Amino acid sequence: MADHQRIHPVDPEVAAPKPTAPLVGRGSFRSERGDPERPPPRTIPYAASKAPKRRSSCCKKCLCWTLALIIIQIIVVAILAAIIYFVFDPKIPKYSVDAMRISEFNLGNDNSLSATFNVNITARNPNKKIGIYYEGGSRLSVWYTGSKLCEGSLPKFYQGHRNTTLLSLVLTGQTQDASGLLTSLQAQQQTGNIPLNLRARVPVRLKLGSLKLMKWKFLVRCRLNVDSLAQDNAIRIRDSSCKFRFRL
Repeated sequence: MADHQRIHPVDPEVAAPKPTAPLVGRGSFRSERGDPERPPPRTIPYAASKAPKRRSSCCKKCLCWTLALIIIQIIVVAILAAIIYFVFDPKIPKYSVDAMRISEFNLGNDNSLSATFNVNITARNPNKKIGIYYEGGSRLSVWYTGSKLCEGSLPKFYQGHRNTTLLSLVLTGQTQDASGLLTSLQAQQQTGNIPLNLRARVPVRLKLGSLKLMKWKFLVRCRLNVDSLAQDNAIRIRDSSCKFRFRL
């Protein structure tokens, strides 16, 4: 078999095929390790997208109009208040509780306390050019240490300029589970000084000259100290003080 094997010399320049394309493309770089490097990427400037101006401008316009309307309303109210103050010279009405009598004040079999108070109230209107219309829906009540004893209402009437009106009111009420309340009242009655609170919510309309204004609410609170709460007995009011405020 050794006779059949032949060795033929090979020329390396002829045997090695020539490359038809360069191993490294044009424009590329060769690294120190012999590997081709890609060129650094080109940076493209980024332009931030702007929000549409139409919506923001509409919001700004609405806000400006709202602020302008509020300022105009404040100016108008201030002008009206100045006119009323300098032309009509408004003064606060005054109220006082002059007398009180109890026609019923007893504890029932079901521990409910029935009370009927006859109260005389004086209402004074010191204004020269302002009248007061007392509307329906008023509410008066008498309280003792957070417990309502009786309630009633004012009649509808008109109070003219510099007028003093005397009101005789009947207030009735019934308090459930009042055995403890009656015991406290009896103990307080021995001292001869019983604190009571009279609260009033009265809807009114003010008349400025011939102009009748919107409805207001008079809120009146009177603190009373009486000597007793005996039935069918003249009650002496030791002292009283009333506070007044109003709201739309």
